[in-house]
Amino acid sequence: MRKTREILRICWTLGRSVRQTARAVDISAGAVSKTTRRAKAVGLSWSQVDELSDEELDRRMFGERPSPGETRPEPDVMWIHTELRGVGVTLEALHLDYLAAHPTGLRHTAFCERYRRWLKKRGLKMRQNHKAGDKLFVDFSGKRPVVTDRETGEQRSVELFVAVLGASNYTFAEATLSQQLPEWISVHVHALEFFGGAAKMLVPDQLRSAVSDPDRHEPTIQRTYRNLARHYDCAVVPARPGKPRDKAKVEVAVQVAQRWILARMRRETFFTIDALNQRIAELLVELNDRPMRRFGGTSRRELFERLERNALLPLPSRRFVYSEWANARVRDDYHVDIDKHFYSVPFALAFEQVEACVSATTVEVFHRGKEVAVHARSKEVGGATTNKAHMPAHHRNWAERDEGALIDWAQAIGPFADTMMRRLLTANPCREQGWRSAWGMRRLHDDYPSERIEAACERALYFGARSYKPLARMLKLGREQLPPSIDAAPNSESESIEHENVRGPEYYLH
Repeated sequence: MRKTREILRICWTLGRSVRQTARAVDISAGAVSKTTRRAKAVGLSWSQVDELSDEELDRRMFGERPSPGETRPEPDVMWIHTELRGVGVTLEALHLDYLAAHPTGLRHTAFCERYRRWLKKRGLKMRQNHKAGDKLFVDFSGKRPVVTDRETGEQRSVELFVAVLGASNYTFAEATLSQQLPEWISVHVHALEFFGGAAKMLVPDQLRSAVSDPDRHEPTIQRTYRNLARHYDCAVVPARPGKPRDKAKVEVAVQVAQRWILARMRRETFFTIDALNQRIAELLVELNDRPMRRFGGTSRRELFERLERNALLPLPSRRFVYSEWANARVRDDYHVDIDKHFYSVPFALAFEQVEACVSATTVEVFHRGKEVAVHARSKEVGGATTNKAHMPAHHRNWAERDEGALIDWAQAIGPFADTMMRRLLTANPCREQGWRSAWGMRRLHDDYPSERIEAACERALYFGARSYKPLARMLKLGREQLPPSIDAAPNSESESIEHENVRGPEYYLH
């Protein structure tokens, strides 16, 4: 006990480091660290230590000494093993809880020895001590349920997906039509919503839907699956090929699901996968509520509520949306072809290689990892979705075709220009051609002043012009200022010509 007091004195009053204290009292640095940590855990300060006797300090640090012949209470090793799954829980912390309940209990070394001896007898399978909220193990069952066709009676095997949390063994199961990527992503989303949170790591097999390039040490995660993990702020750490111990939890969970779900449904018939999943959900409640003998009769649900629910990462506000990736080259019209529909990107990316993330509702286009365009998904074959902001200025001006702006311009020129502009916009039965003619009139302002354009419009209206070409011709020849009498007025009667060689209408009456 003198060493305990001396350790605390050197560390707390002299401010020496752990290594310096260890050399001063001739013990290991680990023993010094453990002593100071334990003293703080029981709420001791140096002023209190200085006032305590050796016996009292010993009792406060390590509990009551048993009287001769008294048997010390044995710790509950299953309780120790279960509590160690909690985040930040250590054997030292559990020993203090044990002493609080049994002041005359085992000292720290004996307490730890009891647990390690029990753990060794449980076999090598118990070596993985999963922390709460740390891992979610996922896999498909080798034995599969069936769905029966109501009309033909033909049976179709479907897949059974199983997910289990490492610390509590809380289990989720759902049937899917296949192991393809869309179903793989969908059941993950359903599983995380079932648990109400996400574990820090997803541990799948190296199946194709999870891993695009299998490797023992650095497998390449399938891109959509990696995006799902990023969306839920977790990581994908696949089990090594041929190493079932890496995912022993889900191997056992699959066996349990086969025994307590599939086996109980073996005489039941399901005509739809929805009906099958409804029955699986009912049996899943019973499975998670069943007592586990290896955990002292505690159920999976109880362990989940006590250890793991609050340790899971919160789910984001919006659900992950399944999407697929496609490579595309930008065309000369700054659009990319996705499922035979064309989506625009900034015109500067013409002829560049881009990537498109395609979901049921959106198309996101990326260039060198940076998002450059987002569009609503369209099913129109051969159609185009164009963001005007992606167009060069002259294309945008043409596409916008704001008739109101043209009329406003004409009104600013004068009343004849206003009347002429409205005539051009409405005179042609083809609206597109009318707009082109009106735009041609607007372009005349680039070369001629407003006064000449207004005069040309007055003269053109006098002659009933319905195209911008007479305006352009008059302005080019400088004829807009000539009086109307210079040219023949529309619908005017020509003067009679008197001449002896002109027969006249009376000639033909005879």
